[in-house]
Amino acid sequence: MTDFPYLSILTLLPLAGAIAVACIPREKAELAKLVALISSLVTLVLSIFMWVAFSVDGDRFQFHESYPWIPAWGANFTFAADGIALVMLMLITVLFPVVILASWHDVDQGRRSAPVYFALLLSFEFTMIGVFAAADVFLFYVFFEIMLIPMYFIIGSFGEGQKQYAAVKFFLYSLVGGLFMLAAVIGLWAAGGHTFDFTELAAAAQSIDTDTARWLFVGFFVAFAIKAPFFPFHTWLPDSGGAAPAGAAALLVGVMDKVGTFGILRYCLPLFPEASRWFAPAALVIAVIGIIYAALLAVGQNDLKRLVSYTSIAHFGFIGIGIFAFTTQAGTGAVLYMVNHGLATGLLFIVVGMFVARRGSSLVSDFGGAGRLVPVLAGVLFFAGLASMALPGTAPFVSEFLVLLGTFSTHKAYAVVATSGIILAAAYVLWMIQRTTQGTLNPALAERPEMAKDLTLREKVVVAPLIVLLLVLGFYPKPVTDVINPAVQATMQEVGTTDPAPAAVANGKAGR
Repeated sequence: MTDFPYLSILTLLPLAGAIAVACIPREKAELAKLVALISSLVTLVLSIFMWVAFSVDGDRFQFHESYPWIPAWGANFTFAADGIALVMLMLITVLFPVVILASWHDVDQGRRSAPVYFALLLSFEFTMIGVFAAADVFLFYVFFEIMLIPMYFIIGSFGEGQKQYAAVKFFLYSLVGGLFMLAAVIGLWAAGGHTFDFTELAAAAQSIDTDTARWLFVGFFVAFAIKAPFFPFHTWLPDSGGAAPAGAAALLVGVMDKVGTFGILRYCLPLFPEASRWFAPAALVIAVIGIIYAALLAVGQNDLKRLVSYTSIAHFGFIGIGIFAFTTQAGTGAVLYMVNHGLATGLLFIVVGMFVARRGSSLVSDFGGAGRLVPVLAGVLFFAGLASMALPGTAPFVSEFLVLLGTFSTHKAYAVVATSGIILAAAYVLWMIQRTTQGTLNPALAERPEMAKDLTLREKVVVAPLIVLLLVLGFYPKPVTDVINPAVQATMQEVGTTDPAPAAVANGKAGR
């Protein structure tokens, strides 16, 4: 059923759900939550059918759809998905039902509207699916920009702490990045034959002169680097992640940030191959600095949500070196890292949110010995932390190993320096676990009745799918890597790079 309009329906389903939820009266909060959950589950089921229908041995881009939009500009509603886009769409549709269920009691009806909150979540899912499914550069840009709106209101209206400051900072940073992209999109349209179709642009971009291509590359890269975020464009993330509700923060860090790295793989590398090779040394330096710098900052954090946000910046450094190492192994590892990071950090943010809801504080110093009161929840936090630091047996280990192995074959120094980030990851994760769940019980915890409640049935249903996926993909990632590999190989060919020959083979030829 590859001719079935999977992508357009998949994109519109959450939007329809958001409209339905927004029309529900504020007093019927439970109904709004139920409709939102059902909408996200229907979207998940459709994405599973799409995954089954995808042919690993078929064309690179499948499920192609195109509908007229603005003929004068050469812009269309064009959708298509390769293996990279497909795994990201699956990540989105898996995380949203989990987050909706995790956020079930996050909205206080006395002050805020549950229908509005869950309608915003579904609106965010609509924009996320659209940005990964778009095969028209202008359509991609539109989704890239409008996805800011629901998250801005989620942070600003339903967040905590300095939520207004965080929301405005998030919006302004992303808006500035969007302006860089808009300039690059216009330039690409003018230089690429007055079309926005990705396939046509990929062919036309080969004739763009070197200086123009490099400037266009920089425009796209700055926008994507801010979105990811890469060092030094990262400062909005700790503020936004710390202020957003835990479920929304899981989506912010687990899904939205991947738009940046996806954009580099989908647009920067294929459209500007020479510029990508030219910029690669600088990108590798930025990525390695981000790994070390963010990990060091994470070690010193006293706020759990900010700590998790900084860990994500470090993880994006690994994804960055995987992309710009220009080997199939590292590229596959980078895409797999995008998926596994979404699962692991999503779980970590959700579990941290459960602790914060019970304690009424996100400060590490307000905990201590919490494992004595909520041992199962503490165990899940421990597992999420181990997955975040890429412990063997968990999914992130596979992706991190592939990235480092693929990078080492072409850039040994960067791979060696990046490996130190693993040591720092162990430091900030284990230090967080020790200060929150281990040691002497903080007397203030015993005074809160909420801290006596271990994982509820709803919370077990929330964390169980993510734990299972992290374990299954940790031991058997083949179903995902088989989907990713062909798209990564095609991207490396477009960049004009080839994988280095294995050392044993190279030495054998040299000997002869």
